Amino acid sequence: MRTLIALLLLVSLHANAQELEPRAYSNAPVGLNFLIFGYGYAQGGVVVDPSIPLTNADIRVHTGVFAYARSLGLWGRSAKFDVVAPFASLSGTADVNGEPRERDVSGFGDVRLRFSLNLRGAPALSLREMAAYRQDLVIGASLQVLIPVGQYDPSKLVNIGSNRWAVKPELGLSKTLGRWTLELAGAAAFYQDNDDFFVGGRTREQAPIYSVQGGAIYNFRSGVWIAISGTYYTGGRTTVDGVRGDDLQENARFGATLAWPVNRSNSLKFYANTGVFTRTGTDFDAGGIAWQYRWGGGL
Repeated sequence: MRTLIALLLLVSLHANAQELEPRAYSNAPVGLNFLIFGYGYAQGGVVVDPSIPLTNADIRVHTGVFAYARSLGLWGRSAKFDVVAPFASLSGTADVNGEPRERDVSGFGDVRLRFSLNLRGAPALSLREMAAYRQDLVIGASLQVLIPVGQYDPSKLVNIGSNRWAVKPELGLSKTLGRWTLELAGAAAFYQDNDDFFVGGRTREQAPIYSVQGGAIYNFRSGVWIAISGTYYTGGRTTVDGVRGDDLQENARFGATLAWPVNRSNSLKFYANTGVFTRTGTDFDAGGIAWQYRWGGGL
């Protein structure tokens, strides 16, 4: 069975719009379990919260990621649940209100939970039934929840955790044309207020961030696939103690992913992405590798 769940492990540690994740709604046999270990590196103006008012940022982030996913069957349709837990080491310099600052911190990031359900075109199938399955048009939806358990110091602007809950609903389309698969997804990320923001325990609100992602995937006969993806997102203006910030985000990113099956149970994934343009927020380059092991479902 050559179909793999594509879990692109970015160094971005929160439920925002910067994720470039191909094959998010691909069908998979019911009952499969996936264990993923990944490493990512990013450098540039990368921060956990892209609306933090930093200038001249040169920050480096090393991230280790552990993830678990399971494919399910609900109401005759394929579904997936996954949990992602990152650990990061962040260091670098930036200007805050014109003053140069340094930061060096390590810790766990916020945990992400996600549930995905394919609404059309991807029925719940066993491993044996998947042999005859051919994807046409798939329509799916997902909901991410960010649990604020990561490292957070209110005396610092840059942290690994975000100290707030976030949810991100998404609707996606996937259409196969021969060996090509075209994808399109739209999402919105909604944020809880951070009531312990920076010095003084101020309250920081953030408007939703709206995003659209598209991409093309080529599937080789060997089971290898390569994806080119892009995302555009806007919104996220912040308000601190009733004072509205001039930090509306409008950014775009571009990336590529290569998945390489090692054997029936193991696969490797390589990815890289970069900023295309940045109005406000993060502008950085990132890359990494992930190892995936799968079992169950009659494999």
